Amino acid sequence: MRKIVHISDLHFGKENPATVEKLVEAVNEIGPHLTVVSGDLTQRARQSQFAAARVFLDRLPGPRIVVPGNHDVPLYRVAERFAHPLANYKKFITDDLAPFFSDEKIAAAGVNTTRSLSIKGGRINPVQIAEIRDRMSGLAGQILKIVVTHHPFDIPDDGEETDIVGGAKEAVPLIAESGADVFLSGHLHVSRISHSAHRYRLESGRSMLIIQAGTAASVRERGEANSFNLILYEHPLLTVNRFKCTIPSAGFSLETNERFTRTDAGWTRI
Repeated sequence: MRKIVHISDLHFGKENPATVEKLVEAVNEIGPHLTVVSGDLTQRARQSQFAAARVFLDRLPGPRIVVPGNHDVPLYRVAERFAHPLANYKKFITDDLAPFFSDEKIAAAGVNTTRSLSIKGGRINPVQIAEIRDRMSGLAGQILKIVVTHHPFDIPDDGEETDIVGGAKEAVPLIAESGADVFLSGHLHVSRISHSAHRYRLESGRSMLIIQAGTAASVRERGEANSFNLILYEHPLLTVNRFKCTIPSAGFSLETNERFTRTDAGWTRI
C-alpha cells in the first residue's frame, strides 16, 4: 500500500505556529511514501516566509512534490512580479517547476499554474499538458497517476468559475488519455472530492477523482478548520482520509474517510 500526504495553502507569514508543529508531528507519524504540497507556501512571497517554509519542508519525510501557488508570486513588488515572479520560490524551495516522482505503484507530476498577469487565477498551457502526457503515457495501468496543481480543476456548486484553472477544458481530455487517475489541488481553503465527469464529459466516459485540500496551517480559514489529506492506494482501492485540527494543542485527528475502487470507467465510491 502507498501512503500519500496531501497538504496545501500553508501561507507562512499568516501561519499558526502551534498548528505547524502538530502538522509536522502528524505527517512524520504517518510516514508517507510521498508528500505533496500543492502551493501557497507563503503569504506574500517574501524571503523570510520562504525561509520558514524551507525549514518546514526539511522537517517532513521525503520524497516530496511541491508546486507554487499564486501567493508565492510577489503581489505588490510589481517589477519583481513580472521580471522574476518565482525567484524566491526557486531560491528557497526548488527551481524544478515541473517535479515528477514515480515508483512501481504511484506516479505524480507537478504543474506550475501561477501566472504573473493574474493576481488570483492560474493556467495550464499546451506545453505543460504535453509534458504530463509524455510522463504518464508509458506507465503501467495499475500505477496510480496523479497530477498536482495549485489551482483546481473543479469547484463547489457555489464557487466562482474563475477559480478553475485556465485551460482546464482543453487539458482534462488530453490528460485523461494519458491514463491520469487523480488531480490534487488547493487554493480554495476547502476540502472536497469530486469526479471529473460532473464537469467534463469525455468521449471515453472515463472519470478521474479531483481531490481538494484545505489550508493546512494558515489562520486564514474560510469556515473550515485546518486540515490535510492522507491518500491510501493499493490497486484497485483508494482511500481518502481527511485530518483536521480545530484546537492546535489537540493536534490533527481523523474527520472523514472515503473509499473508492478503480474501474475501467474511473472511480466508484464504496
